[in-house]
Amino acid sequence: MEICPTKSETRAAVARLKADGAVLGLVPTMGYLHDGHLKLVRAAKASCDRVAASIFVNPTQFDEASDLDAYPVDLDRDIALLEAEGVDLLFLPEAGEMYHPEAQTVVETTGLANVLIGALRPGHFRGVATVVTKLFNIVQPDRAFFGRKDYQQLQVIRTMVRDLDMPIKIIGVPTVRERDGLAMSSRNVRLTPAHRAAAPALNAALDWAERALPQLPQSAEELAAAITSRVSDAAGAEIESVDIRDAETLAELSGRIARPAVILLAVRFGDVLLIDQRVVTP
Repeated sequence: MEICPTKSETRAAVARLKADGAVLGLVPTMGYLHDGHLKLVRAAKASCDRVAASIFVNPTQFDEASDLDAYPVDLDRDIALLEAEGVDLLFLPEAGEMYHPEAQTVVETTGLANVLIGALRPGHFRGVATVVTKLFNIVQPDRAFFGRKDYQQLQVIRTMVRDLDMPIKIIGVPTVRERDGLAMSSRNVRLTPAHRAAAPALNAALDWAERALPQLPQSAEELAAAITSRVSDAAGAEIESVDIRDAETLAELSGRIARPAVILLAVRFGDVLLIDQRVVTP
C-alpha cells in the first residue's frame, strides 16, 4: 500500500493506478477503523480494480472543539488493517495540507444540510460536503463508498454529486452492527460501561418498528412516539431527535405512512451522540 501525505503525491499515485484504465474506488474515513469501515473496503474491492482510502479527521465538520479533541486515533492499527485488506493507496493528509490558510470556499446542500442532524449540529454537513468534494477532486475516484448508518450524510453526498455533475458513482453499504445490535461507530469506545450496555436500545426500537409497521399501520406521529418511549427507557438515554422521513428525499411525513420511510434516531449518552437508522416499508 502506497501512503501519500500530500495532494501532489496522491495525484501522481492515482495516475499510476489508473494508467491502464482501471476503475478506482475510494473509501473516505476519519480513521479509528472498525468492521464497518472494512466492509466498505471489501465492497470497493469487490467492484473496483483498484482501491484508495483516506484518513483525515476533518475539523470543519465538528461544531465543538471538545468533540474534535476527543476523536479517537490509532493510526498504526488503521494502516495495518488497510494493508491487510489489500488497499492500494492511502491518502493521509494533515489539516494544513487539506485546507489553504486563506480558504474561503465551501460546499453546501442548502436544504439537506440544515435539517435533522444538520439542525442539531449547525455547519456539520457543510464541512462534510466541502471535505468530500476536496477528496473527490484530489483522488478522482470512479466510485465512492459510504455507510448507510450515516443516512443523512449519504443523501447529502448523493445530492452534491448530482447537483455538481461529479462523474462519481456513490455506493451506500449496509450498516454493520455489534453482536448486540449497536451500530458500529468510532464513538462507541467513548461510552461508559453503563451507557454501552444501554445503547443497543436504539437498534431494538428500530427492529420493533420494522416489524410493527406492516402489521399495525400507524401514522408517522404515532410511530415516532412509540419509538421515543422505547428508547427513553434505556438508562442514560437523552433523545435528541426521532424523525420519520421520506426514504429518498428526507421530506417530512405526516399521517399514515404509505411509502418507504426512514427512521432516524439521534440519542445522546453522556457526551456521546449516537445515530442510527432504518428504512421501513408499510
